[in-house]
Amino acid sequence: MQPEAQENDHKKLGRELDLFVFSELVGPGLPLWTPKGTLLRNLLDDFVWELRRARGYEKVEIPHITKKELYETSGHWDKFKDDLFHVISRDGHEFVIKPMNCPHHTQIYTRKPWSYREMPQRYANSTMCYRDEQTGELNGLSRVRAFTQDDAHVFCREGQVKEEFLNIWDIVQEFYGVFGFTLTIRLSFHDPKQPEKYLGDKSKWETAERILREITVEKGAKTFEGHGEAAFYGPKLDFMAKDSLGREWQVATIQLDMNMPDRFDLTCVNEKGEKERIVMIHAAIMGSIERFLAVIIEHLGGTFPLWLSPVQVVVLPVSEKHATYANEIFRQLKDADIRVELSADDSLGKRIRASKLEKIPCFIVVGDKEMADKTVTVENNRSGDKQTVPLQEFITSTLARIKERANA
Repeated sequence: MQPEAQENDHKKLGRELDLFVFSELVGPGLPLWTPKGTLLRNLLDDFVWELRRARGYEKVEIPHITKKELYETSGHWDKFKDDLFHVISRDGHEFVIKPMNCPHHTQIYTRKPWSYREMPQRYANSTMCYRDEQTGELNGLSRVRAFTQDDAHVFCREGQVKEEFLNIWDIVQEFYGVFGFTLTIRLSFHDPKQPEKYLGDKSKWETAERILREITVEKGAKTFEGHGEAAFYGPKLDFMAKDSLGREWQVATIQLDMNMPDRFDLTCVNEKGEKERIVMIHAAIMGSIERFLAVIIEHLGGTFPLWLSPVQVVVLPVSEKHATYANEIFRQLKDADIRVELSADDSLGKRIRASKLEKIPCFIVVGDKEMADKTVTVENNRSGDKQTVPLQEFITSTLARIKERANA
């Protein structure tokens, strides 16, 4: 599969499809997103948010820097301080550019006391993070210095963990099902032979790992265990996906954290009026938008489904005499919020070939017959299927396919 892998390389397709660029002046590992690439990112993020909003999540926002004391409290400083970008303020305080979001979110939670009746609290935040990766380890979008996490944190009671995990699991399955991925589950546990790598005591780890096993049993999922694959603050469920080339990727993750709530003293007031230690769930559906796009570009060979394609339709008038009707088609498609381009330069054959190279899902040829009958002749660039239909019928069917996020 090596030739196909090279042909589908996301770095190559990213240039050809005009999705992202890198600049020597900006620096390695810092992708810049074109209008088409930005649209892709937003469509994916909107999809994840749609799934989260339906399950009670609320959006939050945080700054991109913090005093180092935040990460000293969370435990990230001792483990990651050499991987952070450091900033010294004018009054001498040391700040860092955030490499993760969870400590910031704890501080949103601590803004007020919470009753058990208000639990869980679910925060969602798609935001960029930064890590000072070694230059030799950078690789397109797969390994970067600036990446966007579609991050979420649930603050809940221990008895609510299973329900919250299962809700997130449903989101993961719905999201990846749209792309035709089959997922397997890795129980990513700590390595008991290296306790120094992890926060907290042995009993918390045993409790957290027992809960994750019970969740997978209740779900009836086939799993395998990965000892040493846990986050340093807690075990996790990692969702593994095979792409069209047979390669396996770790994609979504749900992590159970009983340690950071201790370090930040996160509580709620229980039924007895007493402070009760809560737990924290970390969840990223795409992991990072950059890495997910690297996976999905190669999985699909750059051939995005209609709902995700930056350009969904291109209108091709046969000659100048068809320009007025072609412009009318273009206007009506645009008014219907279908992403459309009009291409009138060069020969029809060259324009059709260009639409195929740009992997636009379908093109409309406008000639004498279409102009006379007030129809459109639509060819699917994927299947080669061709049909001539009234324009409004095409708009209605296209909008329906976009709404259902058909995997084609």
